[in-house]
Amino acid sequence: MNKFQLFDGVKLAEEIPLTDGGVAQTGTVGAIVEILGDGKAYLVELFGDWVKYDENGDFMPATQDESGSFMETIGVETVYPHQLILTILARETMGVREHLTTVLDNLSDDLVAEVRDFAEFLQQRQQQKQVS
Repeated sequence: MNKFQLFDGVKLAEEIPLTDGGVAQTGTVGAIVEILGDGKAYLVELFGDWVKYDENGDFMPATQDESGSFMETIGVETVYPHQLILTILARETMGVREHLTTVLDNLSDDLVAEVRDFAEFLQQRQQQKQVS
């Protein structure tokens, strides 16, 4: 099993070079966006400061509480498990249905069919309870 799952929140345990130049410092936060080699490495979207667009469409510093603010992406980099610290599980940040979708995307077709069959069983059981 992978140490990290898709969309888990992480932070860097050490600085890493960015593909476009510069360095992401220790403690830089990010999110797992792809699992490589069955967890041997991960593509991580790394985030910088809070920003928002000004009237010219340029970034300007912002706070988390300001309307329209977001964390600037500083890079999407290949990072190894020893370079990451888990900060929050994906299932704690997204709804149950969204999390289930990400899990299903990583299962083989035969396992997805089993999940479908089980979901249909649950649906039938729910319908029976509603009739009773």
